[in-house]
Amino acid sequence: MMNIPHPALVALTEGGAVLARRLALALPGARVHGRAGRVAVADIAFAETTEHLRALFAAGTPIVGFCAAGILVRALAPLLADKGDEPPVLAVAEDGSAIVPLLGGHRGGNALARRIAAITGVAAAITTASDVAHGVALDEPPPGWTLATPARVKDAAAALLAGRGAQVTVEAGTAGWLDGLPRAAKEATEAVRILVTDRADAGGYGALVYHSPVLALGIGCERGAEPDAACEQALAALADAGLSPHAVAVVVSLDLKEDEPAVHAVAAALGVPARFFDAARLEVERPRLAKPSDIVFRAVGAHGVAEAAALAAAGPKGTLVVTKQVGRRVTCAIARGPELDAEATGRPRGSLAVVGLGPGDARYRTPAADAALAAATDIVGYAGYIALLGASFVAGKALHPFALGEEEARCRHALALAATGRAVALLASGDPGVYALATLTLELATDSGEPAWGRIALTVEPGVSAMQLAAARSGAPLGHDFCAISLSDLLTPWPAIERRLRAAAEADFVVALYNPASGVRRRGLAMARDILLAARGPEVPVVVAHNLARDGEAVRVVALGALDLDAVDMMTVLIVGATSTRQAGGRVWTPRGYPLGNDAPRRAEGGF
Repeated sequence: MMNIPHPALVALTEGGAVLARRLALALPGARVHGRAGRVAVADIAFAETTEHLRALFAAGTPIVGFCAAGILVRALAPLLADKGDEPPVLAVAEDGSAIVPLLGGHRGGNALARRIAAITGVAAAITTASDVAHGVALDEPPPGWTLATPARVKDAAAALLAGRGAQVTVEAGTAGWLDGLPRAAKEATEAVRILVTDRADAGGYGALVYHSPVLALGIGCERGAEPDAACEQALAALADAGLSPHAVAVVVSLDLKEDEPAVHAVAAALGVPARFFDAARLEVERPRLAKPSDIVFRAVGAHGVAEAAALAAAGPKGTLVVTKQVGRRVTCAIARGPELDAEATGRPRGSLAVVGLGPGDARYRTPAADAALAAATDIVGYAGYIALLGASFVAGKALHPFALGEEEARCRHALALAATGRAVALLASGDPGVYALATLTLELATDSGEPAWGRIALTVEPGVSAMQLAAARSGAPLGHDFCAISLSDLLTPWPAIERRLRAAAEADFVVALYNPASGVRRRGLAMARDILLAARGPEVPVVVAHNLARDGEAVRVVALGALDLDAVDMMTVLIVGATSTRQAGGRVWTPRGYPLGNDAPRRAEGGF
């Protein structure tokens, strides 16, 4: 069974949306897509059903449609081509009384239908013949398993349905998922032969061959080892031992190597997770090592890395099948475990995504931000930001709310969580790199003196900033050169802020003013107005945007000379136009200087 993307729960009516929202709470990462004007609350709104369904299908997104099956069939029929590439598509009755996998049954559709059935208490209408007859999908083995001979599935399934039994030979691991198949006597000559193995040369036996995930590949390397060299070393070790790369369940190493590209390159090349152990756990394996090293012990606190990590992953019943092989700044070893669980092995490299939520409305959150949130095990943030996500988005995740103003505490907590191997999302409003938490997080990860924080996989997912949405709401005031200046002097001395204001005024930049005024901090806004007034005059338009994309949103355009300072607070962003900024018909824009004559050539330089 392959890992499939998070499903889109597509509701065309409020009745279907009620069930969709219920299922979203039990299916982590699932999003409710609602038809605009018909569904009151949804993570994503869409205007045209057929177009939206086709876009989801083309992107490979599993679709659960709370509608008649015919709607899905008619919408997607023109896109059907190779069934091996199609995502799951399910039709679910609005009252939950019917669950029908229409497409992608063996690509996760049947499994998803069974999960929904378990939630609703209604039997899924599984129509795939082999599933119905034996409860076994031969072309959908369990997670981590690989079907090495897919071309033989059709004939094998037909033979089983015709009454011929199976002869199952298990050379590596266990194969309980095949227990539902009818068995043939050993002497039966026309039985369906199934081989479960970790050997690389098993495809020529005329059997249906599965590679079971029983191998743990341990990697040790010097700091900065070449990823390509590590991959070559690992694949050569497997080939020399006659072992299939598809039987590798996990790549393992010492936790000090969590950020080593070489280790992660090997895991990526094999399509398996990378997991890590601390030195104390590796040293437990000292009696089972074939090639212990005092030099390694003095360096890292364990007598081996590659062998010890492989054995630790394989478990107490595991055996070392390839002893330490030494390559260019890389060592590797392979152990076999009878019941190796990659997800329960060691710990993953921790990750921290600093996620921009945009101004608050989910419509202005980027897909990349949503993906980071869906992948997170833990969400850290100001309690108000967590509430903006909604119940369906935080279902199944550990939540870590903080009070307003506890920025450093939030960042430290998120880094500490990620250092334990968790996948953490740290929430920021707007864009996390614009007057938000990304810079503080990077500073702490680099300068805190916590080595483990520096090994975290740290990313920043951008969001729509307040000035971007304010500009979009009012027209295009940022259409030419602009800058952003925060008027808060809590972290920046006022003389520095004043220098920037005067420079921006002299350079005739459009200026976005963040944090313009609080209850006790009012003088800075008045000074900023006076500086810009002196340079631009009283008629320059100013966009005053309050509570963007939230309840009570108000966006208006006033002349700089008429700006009401008392109406500005911390929920307001101001965009002060340049001398060239224009307004008409309620819209504001700053021209770039395009020639507008009918015969004049139009030219624009592209950019980011």
